[in-house]
Amino acid sequence: RVSQTQVGQNFTFVLTDIESKQRFGFCRLTSGCRVCICLLSYIPWFEIYYKMLNTLADYLSKHQENDLNDMLETLHTHPVPKPNTPVNLSVHSYFIAPDINGLPTIPESRNLTEYFVAVDVNNMLHLYASMLHERRIIITSSKLSTLTACVHGSAAMLYPMHWQHIFIPVLPPHLLDYCCAPMPYLVGVHLSLLERVKSRSLEDVVILNVDTNTLESPTDDLHNLPSDVVSSLKSKLKKQSTATGSGVARAFLHAQAALFGSYRDALRYKPLSANCSPKRKTVLLLPDLDD
Repeated sequence: RVSQTQVGQNFTFVLTDIESKQRFGFCRLTSGCRVCICLLSYIPWFEIYYKMLNTLADYLSKHQENDLNDMLETLHTHPVPKPNTPVNLSVHSYFIAPDINGLPTIPESRNLTEYFVAVDVNNMLHLYASMLHERRIIITSSKLSTLTACVHGSAAMLYPMHWQHIFIPVLPPHLLDYCCAPMPYLVGVHLSLLERVKSRSLEDVVILNVDTNTLESPTDDLHNLPSDVVSSLKSKLKKQSTATGSGVARAFLHAQAALFGSYRDALRYKPLSANCSPKRKTVLLLPDLDD
């Protein structure tokens, strides 16, 4: 439920198939909530699609249906461009294809920018620790754009790893029972639905209220992380130099390298005996997390 006088806003939902492949729904809720425009894509180009949605909304308001249809047709038939290559869709739509494998930067990344502005460093670290412990996590806000941005922004801090469990940036009302799932999840719940969620039998759920910048957690997961890694990460996040560029994302990447970069020390190789001739040989390939 949103107010009829509420201004337009952009937000995102995610559809995950049985093979865990994500398809993104980029939405623009127009002023007065009369129309919601949505583009579906497997490519997480948040800023690009949001700009396209603004252009499409402008065409709608001016009743320029031919321009709108031409732009959509060009977008639909255009091959997926390589990173950092220019793309022309119409007179009013030109962009450079982003590199989705690069670190997100502030203020270019809307998700990371809104997350860093709305949540203080301490709560950001506690949520990060909860994600590493694979907890049940609910993020809530009264604004859809802020809600989905913070869900995506928090998940991006796990790079180069990814959240592998239930991931729903904005939970529809008819799926609120998902919050009672016995497995880890990271979901966004609109603030108007939070009381209905809390009335259910929730167990060990971490709740971050973005509007009030408050975090409720049944466990102190941050205490379980190495103190030197936490201190270094906190220090880097509090420096003003991280406020722009890739400083925030890079600080978390350094923490990931410190936590998991020595994973080789935990591997033990035992050569096969001469009398053993297996039909199959399993090879374990692990990424190099050294910074």
